[in-house]
Amino acid sequence: MRNPFSKTYNQEELDMFDFLGVIKFFERLNYKEMSRFIPAMHHRKYLRDEVVFFSKDPSQALYLVKRGQISLTIDIKDNFETILDINRGDAFGENSLLENAKRTYTAMIVSEEADLIVIPHFAIQEIFDSNPKIKAKMMTSLAEYYNQNNQKLFRSYRESFGFFSLRQMFE
Repeated sequence: MRNPFSKTYNQEELDMFDFLGVIKFFERLNYKEMSRFIPAMHHRKYLRDEVVFFSKDPSQALYLVKRGQISLTIDIKDNFETILDINRGDAFGENSLLENAKRTYTAMIVSEEADLIVIPHFAIQEIFDSNPKIKAKMMTSLAEYYNQNNQKLFRSYRESFGFFSLRQMFE
């Protein structure tokens, strides 16, 4: 039997929870925890070649892709090298979950249009401050994400051994 005092959610909220549930950083959260983020979400439209943020910018928001494709690039001398293309259901700007972080890559729209949900860093921190369980769950997901990236980096390094020194990363 359902608890008559439990919160019910409208269809729009349920659709948002379905969307958030497939995003790495929200996958461990229940509906009530996810609902804390809804008032902080801003829906933004971007056009092809718009830069969402540049490498070394302060990490001021987490971005969720509702529609479109975004290219994450790193600066190499005077060029940009694409490290990842992301699409619907992906998130980027993940280091905005950390305090005082700077962007490690540039994010640029490569599709004709993109619809993104922007969650400001300050709102995330407010939610974390008042909900340590949410913070713990999202930080666990972030740690897993970074661990997977490290594994990919090391695999790539082994396959291209001799082209660069991995030791530089740890110095």
